Amino acid sequence: MKPSLTNRLHRTNRLRAIVAVALALAMTAAACGGDSDSDSDDTTTVPSDAQSETTVADDEDPGGEDPGGEEPGEGTEAGGPRDVGSMGAPSGEPLVLGLVNTDGPSGLSFPDIENYTRATADYLNEHGGFGDRPIEIELCEPDSSPESSQACAQELAGKNVEAVLLGLDLFPDYATYDASGIPVFGMLPLFPADYNANALYTNGGNANVTAQMTAVAVEHFGASTVGIISADNVGANGTEASVKASLDLAGITYVSVKGSDNETDAGFQTLIRNATADDPDLLVNLYDGTGCIGVMDARASVGLDTPVITTNLCATDDVFAAVGDDAEGWFFVASGAGPDNDEIAAQREALAPAIDVSVDEVPIGALGLGGLGSQALFTMAVLANSVAADGGEVTGQSMFDFGRASTDVALFPSGSTTEALLECGAAASYPSVCAFTASISQYAGDGKVEIVEGLEQVSAIDYLP
Repeated sequence: MKPSLTNRLHRTNRLRAIVAVALALAMTAAACGGDSDSDSDDTTTVPSDAQSETTVADDEDPGGEDPGGEEPGEGTEAGGPRDVGSMGAPSGEPLVLGLVNTDGPSGLSFPDIENYTRATADYLNEHGGFGDRPIEIELCEPDSSPESSQACAQELAGKNVEAVLLGLDLFPDYATYDASGIPVFGMLPLFPADYNANALYTNGGNANVTAQMTAVAVEHFGASTVGIISADNVGANGTEASVKASLDLAGITYVSVKGSDNETDAGFQTLIRNATADDPDLLVNLYDGTGCIGVMDARASVGLDTPVITTNLCATDDVFAAVGDDAEGWFFVASGAGPDNDEIAAQREALAPAIDVSVDEVPIGALGLGGLGSQALFTMAVLANSVAADGGEVTGQSMFDFGRASTDVALFPSGSTTEALLECGAAASYPSVCAFTASISQYAGDGKVEIVEGLEQVSAIDYLP
C-alpha cells in the first residue's frame, strides 16, 4: 500500500531536515584516513584523560595490522585487494551497476553523489575495476516520490544490472530488487525501512552518531547525567529522540532544552543555563551551522567548563574562526584523521577531476555527501578484488555475499588510527548496517581538532536504541 500524501510530505520534509546531519556523516567517509578540514597533516592524539595536556606524535605510525594483515597506514602489497593504485585497467566483462540518486524538488537533489561516484568508477576502470571487471553505471533519478523510486527499481531490473548502489532515495523499492535477485548496496540509511532492508549500507547514519555520543558519555566521561541542547525543528527533534533513546538504554538521566533555529546570543545563554541547571557531567549539542557558534559563545560567556559533544558539523574552519578558543572542551563525532596513505592518494586522484582541483587540493576531510559515493564504490572494489583473490567469480551477488560475511575488511580508505571494519549485521536491530565505528576528536587550539587517544574507533553497537 502506498504511503498517504500526508505521510509522503512528512517524510520528504524529514529528509530535508536530515540532510544537515547526513552531511556530517558524509565527512566521515573521507576522514577515516586522510586530513580533516582543519588542514592538519600530522597524526595527533589527545590523551584519554580529557584534563591532561595534549600530546602530539608527528608522522608517527601507531602500528597494528589492518584486516588483511598489512600495516594499515602503508597500503598493501602490489596486486592486493586494497592496492587499487597499483592495478592496471580491467580486462574482463563489464559489470553493470545501477546507481539510484534523487533528483527532486527544492533541496532534494544531490549531484555530488553522482559526480563523485562516476569519478571513482572512472578511476577504478583504469585501476582494476571490480575484480578485473570494468564498471558500467546505469543511473536512475527518482523525484522523491514512491512511484518514481519504484519505476527506477523496475527500470534497472529490466536493464539486468548486477547490483544497485543507493545514493539518497526516500522510497527505495527493496521488494522489486529482492524479487529480481539484485543485491543492494547503500551509502546512508535514512529511515527504519532502510535499517531493516536486505541491503548493505557502508554508513550507519543518524543512529550511529547518537549511539556513539552515548558511548563517549559512558566510556570516556563516566557520565551519569547529560544536558541536551537542540533546535526545535523536524530534523533536530528526530535526532534528539534518538539521543534520548540511546541515553535511556545506558541508564543516563538527561535534561533536554530546545531553542529556535535563529536564537539570539541571550537566547543561547538561556539554553545553556537551563541545560546545565543540575550540573550535568556532559552536554550534547545538536545545533549545527551558526547554531554551533551561538552555543560555543554562550557556554564561554556564562563561564562553564562542562565538556560538550556534538557532530563534526561544528568542527569547521568557519566555526573556529568565529569562536576561537571558546571551542575548548568541545568534542566532535567523526572528525579528525591521520596522515595520507596509498588509499587516500587513490581517492585524491579519483576525485580531483570531479572537483576540478589539483590532486593535493582535494578536500578529503570535507567531501560532503559525494564522499559517501566514492567510499562505497571503492569499498565495493575491495570486496570484488577479495572475491577474485580467493578464486571466486566476481558478480554483484558474490560481492554482496562476501561483504555480508566479512569481519576483517575495512572500509576504504582506511587509515592508520581509524580502521572501520565491515560488521554487517553485528547489530540485530539494524541488519543492513555494515559500519558502526567513528573517531572522536577534541578542539586543540589554532582552529584544529585532534583525535582523542583511546577514542580512535568508538563503536555504536552497545548503545543503539
